[in-house]
Amino acid sequence: MRIVRTFEEDLGRLARLLASAVAAGDEEGYRRAAHSLAGAAAAVGARRLEQVARIAMDHRNPADPQLLAPQVRQEAEAALAELAALAERPPGSR
Repeated sequence: MRIVRTFEEDLGRLARLLASAVAAGDEEGYRRAAHSLAGAAAAVGARRLEQVARIAMDHRNPADPQLLAPQVRQEAEAALAELAALAERPPGSR
């Protein structure tokens, strides 16, 4: 459960950074936040979140950050839900 709480805290902070960067038009801040999200997602096995965050952090990607940021948020919410479910019912428990 501690891992889930830590990830929730990190994810919340990083999501706020990403949203603030998008609102400010700070492309470098947006990419840094996406990079951090990708790393956090990889650490807990949240592959879909990692994938969309890696797309967001890629400076060669022409996608508008205002369109991609909601996808990052959606995948982050899905990853948190999956982690919470695992924390409540770890594999092998009954």
